[in-house]
Amino acid sequence: MKIALLGIGLMGYPMGRRLCDAGHEVHVWNRTLGKAQRLTSAGATVHLHPVEAVRDAELVITMLDNGSVVGHVLFELGAAAAMKSGSLLVDMSSIKPIEAKDHAARLSERHIAYLDAPVSGGTIGAEAGTLAIMAGGKSASFDLALPVFNVFGRATHVGPVGAGQLAKLANQMIVGATIGIVAEALLLCERGGANMAKVKEAITGGFADSRILQVHGQRMVERDFAPRGRMSVQLKDLRNALSTASEVGFEAPITALFEQLYAQGIEHGLADLDHAGLFVELASRNGMS
Repeated sequence: MKIALLGIGLMGYPMGRRLCDAGHEVHVWNRTLGKAQRLTSAGATVHLHPVEAVRDAELVITMLDNGSVVGHVLFELGAAAAMKSGSLLVDMSSIKPIEAKDHAARLSERHIAYLDAPVSGGTIGAEAGTLAIMAGGKSASFDLALPVFNVFGRATHVGPVGAGQLAKLANQMIVGATIGIVAEALLLCERGGANMAKVKEAITGGFADSRILQVHGQRMVERDFAPRGRMSVQLKDLRNALSTASEVGFEAPITALFEQLYAQGIEHGLADLDHAGLFVELASRNGMS
């Protein structure tokens, strides 16, 4: 399949490599050219402009920072106008459901199908091909994209346009809050004199065990906060969740609390840390290193 991939960042790069390795004809674009050029060795064709990348593509994937950036690339830089009639746009970015619906409607006017298909699993999942993919849109579009999704991981069709983004918001609400309570619990144990690594080992396999405890908890034990998913991105997702909750008349006090904690961590210079870096903010509040 001839595929265009727009956005070659932390997630887009390993996803692009997997598409090339699977034998697809891959055309890539990134605002920072050097990031896209890393994929030339894998067989991708790099373009200077998104219009060039999407021309004649059967399927276009966007993996960009937020809904505003997706809209800018599609409708202001001209990518949507350059896509051929009957093609499919799969937005794998994490954006607001209302933005996904708007983009789908505007693309439909050009006879371009649309799926919102955000992912969970981070760079580890992108590299291993084990991402969880939550797709919203028509069943026919999902069926068309499924062979490509299978290159990245496991895809689930969760409903109409916007439903994929709702599922991702649910994912990020759970991830953000769980990172926070794991950090707080481990720090409490350390303050009380217990060994954090041994506490993590002790509760593994019990009801408190989770993927977050194993992956992000280990990062906390090792003080390893190199970004896989940044604090700033986690905050963006929590704010999107709160905005969506407001739109549908839903109160989300737990998400609101963690939005404040991540925001305060970013105010204190932690924006580019891994989202497990909320540990640093909570440690600082308690005068811990």
